[in-house]
Amino acid sequence: MRSSAWTLNRKASLFVKPEMEPLDHHKGENPRILFFIWLTLALTAILISGLAWRQLIDRDAYEVIEKRQTERRILKPGPRGDVYDRRGRLLVGNRPHYSAVVYLDDLRPEFRSRYSKLLKTARAVINERFNEMPPEERPDSLPHPDYNKLQWQARKEVIQQYLDQINAITGREDRLKESQLIRHFNENLLLPLPLVRDLTPNQYARLVEQIPPPPGSPIQIHTDTARYYPYRELAAHLLGYVQNKNLAPEEFPNDGIKTFAFQKKVGRSGLEASFNDELTGTTGRELWRVDPLGFQDTRLELDAPQQGQSLNISIDIDLQRAAETALGERTGAAVALDIHTGEVLALASHPTYNQNHLSPFIPQATFDQINETGAWLNRALQLSYPPGSTFKLLTAIAGMRHGSIDPETTHHCSGVYRVGNRVFRCHARNGHGNVQLADAIEGSCNVFFYAEGLSMGIDVLSAEAQRFGLDQKTGIELPYETKRNIVPSKEWKREATGSGWVPGDTANTAIGQGFLLATPLQMACFTASLARNETRTRPTILARSPHESESVDHGGEALDLTPRQRALLWQGMERVTGRDGTGRLVGIDDFRTAGKTGTADFRAHGKEVNLAWFIGFAPVENPQIAVAVMVEGTEESQAYHGGSTAGPIAKDLFLEFIKQYPERAGKLAKP
Repeated sequence: MRSSAWTLNRKASLFVKPEMEPLDHHKGENPRILFFIWLTLALTAILISGLAWRQLIDRDAYEVIEKRQTERRILKPGPRGDVYDRRGRLLVGNRPHYSAVVYLDDLRPEFRSRYSKLLKTARAVINERFNEMPPEERPDSLPHPDYNKLQWQARKEVIQQYLDQINAITGREDRLKESQLIRHFNENLLLPLPLVRDLTPNQYARLVEQIPPPPGSPIQIHTDTARYYPYRELAAHLLGYVQNKNLAPEEFPNDGIKTFAFQKKVGRSGLEASFNDELTGTTGRELWRVDPLGFQDTRLELDAPQQGQSLNISIDIDLQRAAETALGERTGAAVALDIHTGEVLALASHPTYNQNHLSPFIPQATFDQINETGAWLNRALQLSYPPGSTFKLLTAIAGMRHGSIDPETTHHCSGVYRVGNRVFRCHARNGHGNVQLADAIEGSCNVFFYAEGLSMGIDVLSAEAQRFGLDQKTGIELPYETKRNIVPSKEWKREATGSGWVPGDTANTAIGQGFLLATPLQMACFTASLARNETRTRPTILARSPHESESVDHGGEALDLTPRQRALLWQGMERVTGRDGTGRLVGIDDFRTAGKTGTADFRAHGKEVNLAWFIGFAPVENPQIAVAVMVEGTEESQAYHGGSTAGPIAKDLFLEFIKQYPERAGKLAKP
């Protein structure tokens, strides 16, 4: 019984809750749970701190990264400045340059469609070839098409079909090179791809009329500027030309944003090169948001390009036309200067070229033609020549300052002059008889100047030529002026040839031959200096204001001739263009001119040719314009002479000056 009762109580105890103390919940907590709770809180705090750092403190750095990934910049140089002559006539401007272009972004759906077709065709060809192969020669798996090649083929075919459409409308036969497409895709994706450049006005009108604007057709007309020369070949060497060139690395912003740039125009010759910084326009900028593939999406910023500065130059286009027309097809140069200011009124060089044929780019055929004819060279200042008998004026000045020539100095010319064992001839076969200075200048007597050159010696002659700056560049604001200006001396010959100076060298120098070399521009400056009674003229192609013209310092000194000596020199020069002078073809009724002719021997391109020179100024009462003309023989059969070849060109310049500036010429010609 006790056992049963105990058992019953025992079982009952399983269902009756015994009396206990209140439960302690924290007593049984797992420490690992607390660790993970605190770890989670710490990591959350770190994450929030990191996000706060990036969003609030380091946001600029991440914005820069975002911009580099999602933004692209386009740079477009501004139009170049215009150039005007001294009377405000446009010499160089800008014309619209139309090109038919497409944006690759617009053609992506067509690229994908064409690529799918090409890929399908390629796979079909591979399958067909695979099935035609004997089983034992078949590879384990089918070869894959060249996906990259098919992509470029698809792009080219799509673009070529639009180019064919343009050709059908315009009558052109342009083709797209795959290399051109690849280069544009890799380097200038945001820029328009030119299909046809430099459309004529007629071609432009046809395209605008027959091709619908986007979205009807992806073909667009892109308008840029090209240099325009209204007077074509006139003053080509002075004005110069431009070429397209990529922007330099330093012209790109250094902020990490990928930048695309249109080409800019850079002066390569003439004042286009000398004043390139002034003429260059301000570059405009566009900022675009792009999609992940790099195609443009939204324009964010626009800063329009600005045109460059304009230039007013000293050239008078009427005088320039007169000089070039008179030169005709002959090789040579002609320069006209304002005697007081040194302003270049005309600067011509032949052969020349039409500058419009070099814009907007130089075709290879055009380059070759200009190169073959030697037309790139500006013969007024890039080449130097023996000045011939025009140098006799300097010999006369040197002799008068040296004291060996005075109004009574007389020499007998029999047509020959012996220097040691050598015989030097005068151009007058039978001689001039007894001649004084004015006679010698009028008749260009070699014998008189042989004798006087030997009398004063080469040291005096060289020093006088250097006093006029004939051994230096003139410093005109044009590029590539030659440094090969030779005023020979004993020291110069010893250094240049290794041999000593001999009397025959002095005789040749006295008449402007031998080693002596000068440019037409230098001789024009010499003539202007002589007319102004000074030793230097600083030429300029920039138009001077009336105020600037009143006080021009040419950097020279007084000629240092007495009034009587100067009158004697001018008397001979005026007689040159008189009825019996060597330059009589220059003479103009009721307009007093003074000058000097010259004919020199010259070796060019392996041939012995001659040069015809004329230098002079007018009007004699109050000199206003100085000219220098040089015509270069190109064949041994050509017999050019200063009076008959170069003189008439100078006359045309004088006549045009009278016509254009009667207040300076006509009125002064009738005292």
